[in-house]
Amino acid sequence: MILIRKATQADLSQLAELFNLYRIFYRKESDIDGARKFLGERMDANESIIFVATEGENLVGFTQLYPLFSSTRMKRTWLLNDLFVLEEFRGRGISKELIEMAKQLATETESAGLLLETEKTNVVGNNLYPSAGFVPNSRTNFYWWENKAI
Repeated sequence: MILIRKATQADLSQLAELFNLYRIFYRKESDIDGARKFLGERMDANESIIFVATEGENLVGFTQLYPLFSSTRMKRTWLLNDLFVLEEFRGRGISKELIEMAKQLATETESAGLLLETEKTNVVGNNLYPSAGFVPNSRTNFYWWENKAI
């Protein structure tokens, strides 16, 4: 049975393993120590909310959300930045359960909504998100400036 709950510091080692696999999916180098440090810092500073999917004692997926604010709406919004489920657990609705937990957080915090992005080549994600109620934003353009100094 899969349980979705908020992550705690006790989850950090397993969570770092999942986070590392997530980063590898997006073509980043493996860095378990960096993943553990990054997640630990986010948790210690309350800079993100992380929900985990568990089966027994094992973490099998997670989503990480960052708080943002919409000036025009004068409300908080949440950036659903990371979503990952171990390959052997995919196809069981775990991603949708994690998304539902994120929606619940948005409702509980009286937020304007959830924002996410995924690569155009992410076929699974581009099918999942519309089925979970997300709609592509056709009214605005999304731009990115990359700091090449770091």
